[in-house]
Amino acid sequence: MKATLALADGRIFRGEAFGAEGKAAGEVVFNTSMQGYQEILTDPSYDGQIVAMTYPEIGNTGINHEDMESRGPYMRGFVVKEYWDTPSNWRSDESLGAYMKRTGVVGIHSIDTRALVRHIRELGAQQTVLATGEVDEGELVKEAATAASLEGIDLASGVSTDAGYKWVTGLWRLGAGHNKTESRGPLVAALDFGIKYNILRNLADLGCRVVVLPATTSPEEVMKLDPDGLFLSNGPGDPDAVKSAISTVAELHGELPTFGICLGHQILALALGGKTYKMKFGHHGGNQPVLDLDTGAIEITSQNHGFAVDAGSLPSGVRVTRINLNDQTVEGLGHQTLPVFSVQYHPEASPGPHDANPLFKRFFNLLKTRSAVDADGGLPERGDAIGGI
Repeated sequence: MKATLALADGRIFRGEAFGAEGKAAGEVVFNTSMQGYQEILTDPSYDGQIVAMTYPEIGNTGINHEDMESRGPYMRGFVVKEYWDTPSNWRSDESLGAYMKRTGVVGIHSIDTRALVRHIRELGAQQTVLATGEVDEGELVKEAATAASLEGIDLASGVSTDAGYKWVTGLWRLGAGHNKTESRGPLVAALDFGIKYNILRNLADLGCRVVVLPATTSPEEVMKLDPDGLFLSNGPGDPDAVKSAISTVAELHGELPTFGICLGHQILALALGGKTYKMKFGHHGGNQPVLDLDTGAIEITSQNHGFAVDAGSLPSGVRVTRINLNDQTVEGLGHQTLPVFSVQYHPEASPGPHDANPLFKRFFNLLKTRSAVDADGGLPERGDAIGGI
């Protein structure tokens, strides 16, 4: 079956369909990771977007139930150069195309993804429509041109959990999978703006008891748990639109050791009095170089964001701790007097390099010692098997 990708500026790409049939609209972005398409497909941060992979061969490792990063796929559509329908991987449970068809994700392959990426880099990310079958290309362009941008839309609340739960599984290990943890360590309240499972696995693996809470949780509800620390997760869209979370973090900052990642980093900046802005085409991939301004060390990082913190807007007491070496954008924040810090990138990787993984240990070391009292309110447990595939 034929498939068509129509951009708002009139550029058309024609290819072959795979996955679900139908039509999808969203902001088209490109991801430079060479592996980990399953984790990218199930990252809630891609809600509202159509993702094009720069690595040419996609689908050859299939899909398995252990590498999911959320309950299911969130991206609107998937764009690849070469799609392989027959997986060659001992961990594979089904093909990528079968999974996408079953979960409603529209895909297109056999297009010039290099030309698409160059187009986005030159003109910026823009609204796009992806459709299968026979279409009116002019109508698709009109639909893309009139579609709303991601600015001003609260996507985080839509992908967040509906109710709180305890996270109970650690990192994957060969021969063991994701083992259930029995920790009685410090309690972390994690605000879910579109949280990835591997973040939770890292915290649990260190010995934290983790309670995941909806994005709209009030400060009073957070403190009712008597947590030892506050975690602010990644997520999709415009941070300035997530008003309730900004208000909650603003009220709680200084009360608890706080660690923010990606959207959580941006929400923390806004809560502290800073501002954010929309980037031309964002950072999406596993090869972004970041400079630690305190140590001079360089980390190669995994990133996925289309907004950034405005360094010039930050108030006194808040400082930039890391910058991107490609475009000098803000990659990390710290507070001069409070145990609060954040990074724009993903130290949990999945996929990506593990250079920044020690940041989880840094957060763990900030958490106060507490008694081994179950203060999670009897919430249900969840782990990797919940949602799954």
